Amino acid sequence: MSESLKDEFPTISDIAYKDYMKHSHVSDVMTSTVLTINPEASMKEAAKIMGERHVGSLVISENDTPVGIVTERDLLSKVVASARDPASVKVKELMSRRLITVNPTDTIKEAAQTMMDQKGRLVVLKEGRAAGIITASDLIKSLPKATEKMMVDDIMTKKVEKVDRETTVYEVAKMMGKKRIGSVLVNDSGKSSGIFTERDLLTKVLARDLSMQSKVSEHASTPLITLPSGSSIRNAALTMVTKHIRRLPITKNEDIIGIATARDLVEAYSK
Repeated sequence: MSESLKDEFPTISDIAYKDYMKHSHVSDVMTSTVLTINPEASMKEAAKIMGERHVGSLVISENDTPVGIVTERDLLSKVVASARDPASVKVKELMSRRLITVNPTDTIKEAAQTMMDQKGRLVVLKEGRAAGIITASDLIKSLPKATEKMMVDDIMTKKVEKVDRETTVYEVAKMMGKKRIGSVLVNDSGKSSGIFTERDLLTKVLARDLSMQSKVSEHASTPLITLPSGSSIRNAALTMVTKHIRRLPITKNEDIIGIATARDLVEAYSK
């Protein structure tokens, strides 16, 4: 569809994306509900909160003051991959005391650059208190029109990890933790039919106290949402925002040739 026709007959997705495009500051896109946890709590408690609330991090609070952060990646790589019992590991053992902070008035571009430079989730501080959280998924809601010229092929990860549908959740989680990756594709009869992510582990397994010995195919997200090679990163962002996903396999001639994440898009935009 030509640009003139797109302007005259916009799709629902186009309209939704134009609404996101109005955002220009951190306060416009941040998640204002900040979930906190005490450093003395267990990682099992942290996993349950993150899983039930569908978030990837918790701010560590002492006397209403943010003192650190713990993430789903900490749980995956430092607990599950090491075969430790989440109930016996305290949050304070794994939390990062290095808070990466931004102000509500910072621009989206400034927040993206801070995220890439400091490599982590952003805590929005206002008068010394945590006023919000900014993730890569939040930032891609505001990628400018200029990113239409940037191709997803240039920023995607070309090595895609795949597992068979019969593989156990424990085996997959251990592999993801050791390789420090956030997802694997799940194959059925040699073809990728779904994706299993850190968030799936949290929300569908750990938060429900289900067995880690269950098949990964029972908890994978399906159907697999993909994007063709040659698409712009703005189109990738639009797909992620409207489909509520953070990882997007890229295809060419029906073969998966890579995977792009929300963080990849933010990194491209921040340069």
